[in-house]
Amino acid sequence: MVALLRSCRRLIPHLSACAAAAPSSSSSCAPRVRPISRGLRLLPVVLAMAGYSSGSAAEGRRLLFRQLFEKESSTYTYLLADVGDPEKPAVLIDPVDRTVDRDLNLIKELGLKLVYAMNTHVHADHVTGTGLIKTKLPGVKSVIAKVSKAKADHFIEHGDKIYFGNLFLEVRSTPGHTAGCVTYVTGEGDDQPSPRMAFTGDALLIRACGRTDFQGGSSDELYESIFTLPKDTLLYPGHDYKGFTVSTVEEEVAYNARLTKDKETFKKIMDNLNLAYPKMIDVAVPANLLCGIQDPPPSKV
Repeated sequence: MVALLRSCRRLIPHLSACAAAAPSSSSSCAPRVRPISRGLRLLPVVLAMAGYSSGSAAEGRRLLFRQLFEKESSTYTYLLADVGDPEKPAVLIDPVDRTVDRDLNLIKELGLKLVYAMNTHVHADHVTGTGLIKTKLPGVKSVIAKVSKAKADHFIEHGDKIYFGNLFLEVRSTPGHTAGCVTYVTGEGDDQPSPRMAFTGDALLIRACGRTDFQGGSSDELYESIFTLPKDTLLYPGHDYKGFTVSTVEEEVAYNARLTKDKETFKKIMDNLNLAYPKMIDVAVPANLLCGIQDPPPSKV
């Protein structure tokens, strides 16, 4: 790990300012999920911006991005859309049940068509909004990792691509916080947003990382879930509790007090966090295994 981090430090100069690539014209209106070759594994880092867009007006396509916050659980929800596509298809990452109405109102105001409500893992600190969203917008499909064993319309695995318009997110397996954690990374290519963006869930937080003491968590796996991405990748966490919104690969390699340690030291740190039992876990986990539906209707005879 230390050798890899030192290597990354040599490879990563100062992060350049956010820039936007000029994607090519739209070729499909239908969002889709399809597998790609299994590639590198990745460990999350974090960055946040109030808004982000890419592409040229001449080519008629760009990414619309919004970062949203739920204060009770300090959860970040992310909205991405291909506004160059005629239908303006959008995805929502890690929605929270308490803020579903806010999120859907924003989507309506922006004239977007929500196609996927996605989770990075089965959350223990809040109830996901995916189930509630599906009751309000029946055409929306829920997405979660297959290994999570939760209910969803689409089950994803490492290396899959999730399309919304001509833009897509790649799925990277990042277990450790839970057995089913994934990170969503914007696509690579001349027709995709630049710089790339990684939505890391709870696997890595700014200057820290997610706990590993429940839901099949493993400090061994989290330590090994290291990612390598281009130097200008923007990294977005699932939570922040100190008011931070932004980090970079360069910053985390240099300053993350846990992940710059050797594995045995890292495991000792994680084993001695002495964190309180999550107050929402007994409600959130059972609900989130059912797509956030806390009282599912009785089955029809």
